[in-house]
Amino acid sequence: MLVIKRKFGESFVLGEDIEITVLGYENGAVKLGIKAPKDITVLRSELIKEVENENESAIEFNLNTLKKLKLDKK
Repeated sequence: MLVIKRKFGESFVLGEDIEITVLGYENGAVKLGIKAPKDITVLRSELIKEVENENESAIEFNLNTLKKLKLDKK
């Protein structure tokens, strides 16, 4: 893990086209601004598992629907 210290208004760059800027600090939380191309997904880490669970539920639903359709055709 790379650890970087930045002050208010300072930023750092990931790759060629992602810039992260420190916008503020209040109530023990850092506020960051992220500039990234639209094709780059930016998620808070706690949301990743939630998205994975939703995707798994959608796949399960589709598989059950396909099985039902197959049974209905018989």
